[in-house]
Amino acid sequence: MASSTGAPISAGAAAEEEEAVASAVTVTANPHADLGEIMPSLPTAPGFPPYRMRRYGGFWHIDMYLKFICASHACFRPRPTDVLLASFPKTGTTWLKALAFSALNRAAHPPSHAGADHPLHRNSPHDLVRFLELADQDGDGLIYEEVPSPRLLATHVPYSLLPHSITGTDDGSGGRIMYVCRDPKDTFVSFWHYHEKTTATLQQMADVGGASEAMPTFEEAFELFCEGQSAEGPQWRHTLEYWEASCRSPDKVLFLRYEDLLLDPPGSLRKIAAFMACPFSPEEEAAGVVRDIVELCSLGTLKGLEVNRRGSTMLGLKNDAFFRNGTVGDWSNCMTPAMAARLDGIVAEALEGSTLTFGASCKDSV
Repeated sequence: MASSTGAPISAGAAAEEEEAVASAVTVTANPHADLGEIMPSLPTAPGFPPYRMRRYGGFWHIDMYLKFICASHACFRPRPTDVLLASFPKTGTTWLKALAFSALNRAAHPPSHAGADHPLHRNSPHDLVRFLELADQDGDGLIYEEVPSPRLLATHVPYSLLPHSITGTDDGSGGRIMYVCRDPKDTFVSFWHYHEKTTATLQQMADVGGASEAMPTFEEAFELFCEGQSAEGPQWRHTLEYWEASCRSPDKVLFLRYEDLLLDPPGSLRKIAAFMACPFSPEEEAAGVVRDIVELCSLGTLKGLEVNRRGSTMLGLKNDAFFRNGTVGDWSNCMTPAMAARLDGIVAEALEGSTLTFGASCKDSV
């Protein structure tokens, strides 16, 4: 791990930084108010994707995310009916957006009419459920105030850096959070293939930085990922924060696994709908609404839609970049056994003492 001068960041310095951020959270309403001022002085390092990363709060970020953290703490106004879909990048975000949107809006947009005019036939899931990070941070400060309730929003920001108005309430006024995780090995491989397709486009953005950085080799990218030097990384710490929040407040934070979604899409969809306070009625079950939503939101269906084969979405990215094979265990086609063992070891060491495990939920010990 390197600083802006290229020198390694010591464990002691990292701990001091994290302690300072944690201390600030307890003292001020907006602990990140001066983030815009201190951004240029934050430790930087090359990362994967190949953009300039800045270290803050124990995680690595691109400038766009840091600006959002600062703005959202000052401006974002949560509603009790909000549902925030949280995830580390490339862990099932697109699928979760499609499932949650379709379940929440099934009365207005019946999935059985999908062939006629369902929004998913005309829009990417990323257009239907927008990222908080992509809000107009230089506007009037009313981040997504125009979105009608109940709002579905999304984020890749770590739990500890979310607005306190979301995480610091126990009365439900901050809304609910759904988090989806995925095995880090498959996450990295998905990350790699995605950024092969999108890096050239994203590097044109000033808030990403690193336009002169070349795409690393697979092995170089793997080393950076293992060091935690990826956007919002390290993944295992990102996931652990949401896991611990779900253990503390299961009614407020629903923890999902990508592997479980694949194993049992109907059961996972029922869990998602119930958490959003719109459970399926017996009449809907009998009419096959769950089945219809699962089919509408399946990878095969979404991948084959015209809008996802030829259209573009946020930041000018092509929709087809968000769809590949979506399987479990694809890492074995790209990583050597030694690479897999190394990443597994890093994750196991980082999670030692916690109850979090990656993979299907049958492995849980809680």
